[in-house]
Amino acid sequence: MEISELLKKVRKIEIRSRGLSNNLFAGQYHSAFKGRGMAFSEVREYQYGDDIRAIDWNVTARFNHPYVKIYEEERELTVMILADLSGSSHFASKGELKRELIAQVSATLAFSALQNNDKIGLLVFTDKIEKYIAPAKGRSQALRIIRELIDFQPKSRGTSLDEALRFFTNTAKKRCIGFLISDFMDVESDTRKFKFENSLKIASRKHDLIALTVTDELENQLKGEGLVRFSDPETGEIRVVDLSDKMLKNRYKQVRADFEKDLSSLMAKNKVSVAKLSPGADFVQPLLRLFNER
Repeated sequence: MEISELLKKVRKIEIRSRGLSNNLFAGQYHSAFKGRGMAFSEVREYQYGDDIRAIDWNVTARFNHPYVKIYEEERELTVMILADLSGSSHFASKGELKRELIAQVSATLAFSALQNNDKIGLLVFTDKIEKYIAPAKGRSQALRIIRELIDFQPKSRGTSLDEALRFFTNTAKKRCIGFLISDFMDVESDTRKFKFENSLKIASRKHDLIALTVTDELENQLKGEGLVRFSDPETGEIRVVDLSDKMLKNRYKQVRADFEKDLSSLMAKNKVSVAKLSPGADFVQPLLRLFNER
């Protein structure tokens, strides 16, 4: 992409994203995440009404009198965007690629973090770690993240959320907010189990993890009639399908419904908040609902 064209795209996304973060997401972002990170401040003597779970038993034993730990809100948070730019992110049925939606949403989150004086970082992945930008503050950091998401060309086309989540867990030593943006189509072909279940469990225990699922409406059901050639964007495999076969369409629709149900169950079990996004559709309302629910 030409530099002038890239700068125009970056500027266009910046203008919209800053407007959304300033006018719509300012209060919601702050209330959804501020105060969730707590840092140890001091100990003091136990007072009537204190939560007994806050008792510091070591200090209590030393002075033979109950003491409690006092925590204060962490004023600075760290936000990490984990962006899936595998081959399927180049799919589109209404003109807007999944990848373009990921860039817009990430930009909005980046400027929301910027407005709240939080650090923001980026992890781009396919079936391997493609790019890592360490968390930092400032407008230049937000613009760098936007540029990467618009112009970055991954070396691979496969998907491994397990790889991304393990890298995230091992790299982010301090508890942070993680936005995992993907279509989550990473399952075992024989068992249909998600390949990233264990790494998701570990990451969600250590960090405040949010899943933003990006699904094109055409992926949920087969439309059209006659013979149609489909190409897998990640493997390159080509298959001709007869869309006149109603049983095939119904079976595919059921498989997709089961996938959505299993994914929702997995996220709920690990207490991961979820927002569903679709290319070509408004992403503002799903994000607002997510923030308000928290």
